[in-house]
Amino acid sequence: MKVAILGTGGIGLATAAWLAHHGHVPVLWSPSGAGTRELAAGESLRYSGKIEGECRPEVASSAAGAVADADVILVAVPGNGHRTVMEAAAPHIRPGQVVVISSLCSLSALYLSRLLAERGVEVPIATWGTTVLTARRRSGTEVAIMTVRTSLHVATLPVSQAAVGIETCRTLFGDRFLAQSDVLATSLININPVAHLGLALGNLTRIERGENWPQYHYMTDSVSRLITTLDHERLAVADAFGLRIHPIEEHFHRSFDVPMTDLAEIARTIHARRGGPPGPTSLDTRFILEDVPYGLVFAEAMGKIAGVDTSVHAAAITLVSAIWGRDFRAENDLLPVLGLDGLSKDELLQRARHGWPAAKA
Repeated sequence: MKVAILGTGGIGLATAAWLAHHGHVPVLWSPSGAGTRELAAGESLRYSGKIEGECRPEVASSAAGAVADADVILVAVPGNGHRTVMEAAAPHIRPGQVVVISSLCSLSALYLSRLLAERGVEVPIATWGTTVLTARRRSGTEVAIMTVRTSLHVATLPVSQAAVGIETCRTLFGDRFLAQSDVLATSLININPVAHLGLALGNLTRIERGENWPQYHYMTDSVSRLITTLDHERLAVADAFGLRIHPIEEHFHRSFDVPMTDLAEIARTIHARRGGPPGPTSLDTRFILEDVPYGLVFAEAMGKIAGVDTSVHAAAITLVSAIWGRDFRAENDLLPVLGLDGLSKDELLQRARHGWPAAKA
């Protein structure tokens, strides 16, 4: 299959490597152009870790060029890039293609559904609760693939296209996908926001001083208590919508094959097995800049619709906004365009399952 990959960070490059390694044709597009400069000049992409080799992915100079004859379009940018990338790609998406979002945040699939509905186009939008791969971009031509998850959840918008969405994912990445109810579930299932917030606050001065600190070693008992408290609020929001998503402990169990114990013990086990990865060494980190507005702020907004207490989320957002000196509630650029104001729980679930209402003729 020919797959347009929108984004050239660690996940974008790792995805291109994985697909080429398994006989598919990846086409990379960098929104800024900088991420594919060397590859566009003819250099190979070298990959190591869980798979090893090198490949020559195709490179597109525009979103239109990437999407044009692709079978699948895969969004592989951080949450703060979803709106921009979707706005660039949506005018060129056509019936018969499949979109995959790796991974979903803040119901961005619903925004893409809205953009396509305005053109009278509907395609399956498959969304993941997390990424298939974890990876580190070494340079513009080298990526290390550190983890290939054995299982992850996928939901498709609209739900009537669920079979197409999950089969496409399995064709590209193997039989590791578990069907989830809808894209609200895959928006809430990502544990990164609660885990990263706890790690960042608990290790703030290490980050600010640029120290070397292995994340799981510093997911201590007290940090783990904060993370699990946030996680309980996340689960309560999902439960209020009738969604069944797994707790953070099960996420680590599924991802790293560790026993289902308490979070601090899980962290100790992972650290003993694999060490790192190292935590961030600058306040300019996605642990806060992406995960707070597109994870915690989103969950807080869903809690308000569901009538669920998310006071620890609220306190954490307010606290890090003060520390970083910026209003993170105002930095989520998806919530204002999702059309959620005034929706009831049932109406929101309808959108999350059936997509944006088609424009009336």
